[in-house]
Amino acid sequence: MESDSNNLGNPETPCNSEAEAREVEEQERDPESNSLRQPLLKRNRTLSSTPLALVGAKVSHIESLDYEINENDLFKHDWRSRSKVQVLQYVFLKWSLAFLVGLLTGLIATLINLAIENIAGYKLLAIVGFIEEGRYLSGLIFFTGINFSLTLVAAVLCVCFAPTAAGPGIPEIKAYLNGVDTPNMFGATTLLVKIVGSIGAVAAGLDLGKEGPLVHIGSCIASLLGQGGPDNYRIKWRWLRYFNNDRDRRDIITCGSSSGVCAAFRAPVGGVLFALEEVATWWRSALLWRTFFSTAVVVVVLRAFIEICNSGKCGLFGSGGLIMFDVSDVKVSYQAMDVIPIIIIGILGGLLGSLYNHVLHKVLRLYNLINHKGKMHKLLLALAVSIFTSVCQYCLTFLAQCRACDPSFPEACPTNDRSGNFKQFNCPNGYYNDLATLLLTTNDDAVRNIFSTNTSSEFHISSIFIFFALYCILGLVTFGIAVPSGLFLPIILMGSGYGRLLGIAMRSYTNLDQGLFAVLGAASLMAGSMRMTVSLCVIFLELTNNLLLLPITMIVLLIAKTVGDCFNPSIYEIILELKGLPFLDANPEPWMRNLTVGELVDVKPPVVTLCGVEKVSRIVDVLRNTTHNAFPIVDQGVQVPGTIATGATELHGLILRAHLVQALKKQWFLPEKRRTEEWEVMEKFNWVELAERELKIEQVAVTREEMEMYVDLHPLTNTTPFTVVESMSVAKAMVLFRQVGLRHLLIVPKYQGAGVPPVVGILTRQDLRAYNILAALPHLARPKVS
Repeated sequence: MESDSNNLGNPETPCNSEAEAREVEEQERDPESNSLRQPLLKRNRTLSSTPLALVGAKVSHIESLDYEINENDLFKHDWRSRSKVQVLQYVFLKWSLAFLVGLLTGLIATLINLAIENIAGYKLLAIVGFIEEGRYLSGLIFFTGINFSLTLVAAVLCVCFAPTAAGPGIPEIKAYLNGVDTPNMFGATTLLVKIVGSIGAVAAGLDLGKEGPLVHIGSCIASLLGQGGPDNYRIKWRWLRYFNNDRDRRDIITCGSSSGVCAAFRAPVGGVLFALEEVATWWRSALLWRTFFSTAVVVVVLRAFIEICNSGKCGLFGSGGLIMFDVSDVKVSYQAMDVIPIIIIGILGGLLGSLYNHVLHKVLRLYNLINHKGKMHKLLLALAVSIFTSVCQYCLTFLAQCRACDPSFPEACPTNDRSGNFKQFNCPNGYYNDLATLLLTTNDDAVRNIFSTNTSSEFHISSIFIFFALYCILGLVTFGIAVPSGLFLPIILMGSGYGRLLGIAMRSYTNLDQGLFAVLGAASLMAGSMRMTVSLCVIFLELTNNLLLLPITMIVLLIAKTVGDCFNPSIYEIILELKGLPFLDANPEPWMRNLTVGELVDVKPPVVTLCGVEKVSRIVDVLRNTTHNAFPIVDQGVQVPGTIATGATELHGLILRAHLVQALKKQWFLPEKRRTEEWEVMEKFNWVELAERELKIEQVAVTREEMEMYVDLHPLTNTTPFTVVESMSVAKAMVLFRQVGLRHLLIVPKYQGAGVPPVVGILTRQDLRAYNILAALPHLARPKVS
């Protein structure tokens, strides 16, 4: 990504003399003469990395984002010159964008729900017509054909138009908020394909949810609003210039991700906590207020449409579509013996969650091999999964025995409507098929049915077991195909299945309702797989609308996460690793505390430095022959302010590659070597232009005469880069790098003196990844032998 390569020696540039001398000293050092103070590093190879990752369907070159404020002279002048009105405009625009993110996310979520419920509803009503006429084979063909067509639409859109729209999108959002630029993840085409593809895939009955895609949709909306629209049709509004930076775009995308969770579960507080716990790396109180404001807008929009739909104006939407498992009428009471099944649910959730992560990891590796063979293989894989899912959902319902309706049931029994707890299907009047109630419906209604309370005799244990086994298989084979898909609902379906099974098995030992066992089972499996606790707890409380569930939900989540952490990482971390996205984890490896950043820099090629007033030929040479994205600016023979000392070496700061290219593009050249005045800089540059990152050195033409001229880099240099002493541990540096959101970390020497360079090296994201460090220093991975 920003890995350092070989230094470019230039005899005409005195700034590099110390770096060259240091390199010669390293080469002449006798490797056998190690003093007790020297580190015993067994260098295997240079610390290097491949800045490539799988984004969508292709391997892309990955760069880091500039979340750090670039405090150069232009930024300081702009900040000083801002009036109170401009500051208020900036604050007002932030809140306005947060409002628009919530409003648009709520509207699009409602549209997706309406479309899914109506498409799936009419499809299921048609199936009922075939069943009532005894045309079972025709019903299977129709059911499979409709699902095949819907899946085909979703897969073709993802494969041919927006490969980045496939999958949930949450791992890529985590990486972006961690500081990794994921190309084409938040474009307008991705947004449109994600919306249409989610409708098609979920309405097709595939074992996936719209929750993950809604998080991605909210983030896409936020990104497009922040940059003024798509790349080719951006609004050149003067106010939007404030958001022409990675830092503010990160905040608005965080609002979008929390709004997506809120839209999926109608859980405003849960959405904020999800962004805080799962996707966001950097957080502050002002961001907390704006994300909460966005989710509040979302829930108001959803509530307004629910009121409209309750009046029958939304077709077959009815009471479905927006997941709301209301068990507020259940009186939850605890006894001492109830602790045992709660602990068992938590342990099983952790074990099954980690097992699911392990097996899914293997499946995704297999799917990656298939997907690499081409677009046709991607389509065939998605369509094969659709056919398998449809045949299983339709045919397995005939394995269930018809059960007689009980007059005490709170709902109509039997029913052939689109939704309902007692589907008649192939049964005679007065009987219902409990497995059809769970399989021949939308995933949302399936969860609503299995979560239903006071239904201890509704489902037979064999039907629950078939349901659980089927969705375990579908949950493994469906995720990873080329359609928009979320992991929340498949895990909820699996967890509720085993939770209900456990409730049936332990009904003689506890008074807890079996529907509550299903809720706790779903919560435990999500914690065991995704390793979330606080946000999941609040989301389930907002779903169930019952505060009495708080103590037992907390216990289950804590146990499940603890057990799962003993075996493997969370599912999103596994996906990040598979895609090769350089995500920096919050917890450094233990061996990083025994390694200093100075020792890490020693296994890197020497740092490339530039002078404050540099020759154009030197700048062009550096840009063409390195891939660095930042260069230290070092001045020789500087007089120390406030003293009479002269001849000092000054580390003036750090200049970005993009700013060097901008200086060459604008031909900001000087015929003689001198520093420029402030007015000269302001005439040529503004801080909005410096935020552009797309320009490449290959697009800039420099004449032979211009090569002999000079550029004053001082006004473009970030004079306050983050620096650490070379004796700092890698673990501490990694925590600093991640929490502050850095792209470059300058390493300065511990000792100052004549001949000592002012900067030892630069560390980037790739340099701090454990995998890359162990590739250069493999002995660190081996345990010490006493």
